[in-house]
Amino acid sequence: MAKSQRAAARHILVKTEKQALDLKRRLGQGQDFGVLAKRFSTCPSKKAGGDLGEFGRGDMVKAFDDVVFKQPANQVHGPVKTKFGFHLIETIYRD
Repeated sequence: MAKSQRAAARHILVKTEKQALDLKRRLGQGQDFGVLAKRFSTCPSKKAGGDLGEFGRGDMVKAFDDVVFKQPANQVHGPVKTKFGFHLIETIYRD
C-alpha cells in the first residue's frame, strides 16, 4: 500500500482578503510569520505561531491541501479562501 504524502505547514487565518493581503505585505517587508500569526490569526494554531504540525494529503480542505502539496515550499502563498476565511500558507516541508 502506498504511503500517503505528508507535509508540515503553518498559516495565518483571517476573516477578510484585505487583511490577508496586508499581512502578506508585512511578511514581504521581513516581519516575523510566527509573531503575526500569534497576533492576528483566528485559528487556535495561533498559539504555536500558526504551526499546524505534520498532516497527510487530504487531511485539510481541498484549497488548503492544493497549496501545501502543489506549490513551492518555504514561500508564503495566498490569500487562499476556504469556508474558514482567508489563509496565508507556508509549507515547511513535504515528502
